[in-house]
Amino acid sequence: MFGTWGKLAGVWLSALAAVALPRGSAAAVEFRFDRDTFAFQNATVLKYHDGISFFRPKSEVSDPANSYTRRCFVMTRTAMQFRKFARFNTHGVPLNDQELARRIRAVARRKPWLEVLPENQRIVFPSYPNLREISKSHTQVFENNIGSGFMSYFRPSNIRMVFLDSKGYQEKTHQNLDASLARGDTFVAFLTTYPKMSINHAVLIYGRKKSRPGDELEHYLVYDPNHAEAPRELTWSPRECAFAYQKDIDFIGGFVRVYQAYDKPLQ
Repeated sequence: MFGTWGKLAGVWLSALAAVALPRGSAAAVEFRFDRDTFAFQNATVLKYHDGISFFRPKSEVSDPANSYTRRCFVMTRTAMQFRKFARFNTHGVPLNDQELARRIRAVARRKPWLEVLPENQRIVFPSYPNLREISKSHTQVFENNIGSGFMSYFRPSNIRMVFLDSKGYQEKTHQNLDASLARGDTFVAFLTTYPKMSINHAVLIYGRKKSRPGDELEHYLVYDPNHAEAPRELTWSPRECAFAYQKDIDFIGGFVRVYQAYDKPLQ
């Protein structure tokens, strides 16, 4: 009798533990910029100056040309997918370009909002330690196979920037961001200043920075596909109920609205 009850208790406790595990816990590995991002980068189609957009002039030393454009949504989505559905093994025979392309597409075609796969069910990429290294060695194969950026303009959830622009919605987004990071997930964010359109961009938020004493702002670590060299920063002001994004050569910096992407269908 005690043996039967013991077995039942064990099953019950195991089920309870499974329920208690946060979503995404199967991939409890911390996201690292130097490991889990692409070695190549995206570029904007338009050039920006003081928040005003115009067509790009010829290449300059401080702002070189880049033919790989419109891929910010594609790159953030794929970085999320590789973290959830792929694994790397430094052993094994390197893949030829054809097989590598097939496996890249297999990862990129999985719905990004699905649960994290266990290690033994992930798509394997041999001979490389991480996404950063393999995308550095096979940039063209990755660029050709992670997807087109054209359809990003027609994402149904883009319409939120027109109708959901309140501080209350941004506060809800901030709560969802903190909840995602607490679960060990990443958070793809659509950044916009509509109707000004000084920025129309997607980034991946992967961590929270420690705030300095007396600093009321909350600071977040960001993978920006336009910046392969280092993490960027997004901040949240509880007093203003508003996000702000770091300045760069294109974006004037400051206030942005944030909308979550790829956490569920049609998002």
